[in-house]
Amino acid sequence: MSDTNLTDELAHGEALLIEGMADEAQELFARLAEDAEEYVDRNCPTTDAVQWFSFPTLFERLAYRRVEGDPRDLRDVGEPLDRLYGDLALAAVRNGDYDGAMAALRQAVRWNPMGCEWRLNLADLYRIKGDPNEYLALTFSVFSRASDARHLVRAFTNFSEYFLVAEKSAAAAAALRVARRFGLPDAQLDAALDLATETDHDPDTVTDDEARDLLAAEGLPDGANAEVAVCLLMCATDAAAEGDRNTATNLTVRARDLVGDEACKALIKLMRESDAEMAEAADDASEGDGADA
Repeated sequence: MSDTNLTDELAHGEALLIEGMADEAQELFARLAEDAEEYVDRNCPTTDAVQWFSFPTLFERLAYRRVEGDPRDLRDVGEPLDRLYGDLALAAVRNGDYDGAMAALRQAVRWNPMGCEWRLNLADLYRIKGDPNEYLALTFSVFSRASDARHLVRAFTNFSEYFLVAEKSAAAAAALRVARRFGLPDAQLDAALDLATETDHDPDTVTDDEARDLLAAEGLPDGANAEVAVCLLMCATDAAAEGDRNTATNLTVRARDLVGDEACKALIKLMRESDAEMAEAADDASEGDGADA
């Protein structure tokens, strides 16, 4: 149950999914999950006390995502397991086993409390199962954990769909108005926008001030805050690294529009400092491991 072996097994199972062999993939992932949990129970007695991925600040969470090295112990135990359970959930869904998928996603959230993708996927399953309370609770939990603007887009889209079902078309339009401000391509958002144009309220006719007031009345953030700006800057950094200067510039401008020029500069500076600190910690840990060897 080493990190390398588990990663190889996961790649094999994912290949089975691509080939349409969902039964075989689910069987493999279930066996791996059982073996992994047994390994953790036997070798990591303090597992339950360790809150992996639970950082005290947004900036530390973002910095962790961008630093390959990690000075913490047992990273090879915690990190692959959320991927394992996410794969198991996907295989279960393809086999029509929604209860099994929900159980797997709950474990993925357990191993990666900051993993918004797992929370949003689990929320979708609760919606399918007809449990709006869990659907809303999981979606709302994304706001305090997101380190990627795409997750926030999906969260606002979830709420817009809920508001449409609840016959609150004005609130639905407000949520979509906020989602559109991120400027990120998203098929789910495009579908929601198409549906919204058939209601009494079109997101294009809602002003930012109106959207803010409508969402505040529903107890939701409107998106114009430092965390959203940091999410946009993260996506801008990724785009710049991939050579997409236009996207990087547009997202940076949107972040500046949300919090102002000075605050945007301060956020960029703080992110860079956090990156440097995490990189230094990772280098120190790597040197320590070399000395021990």
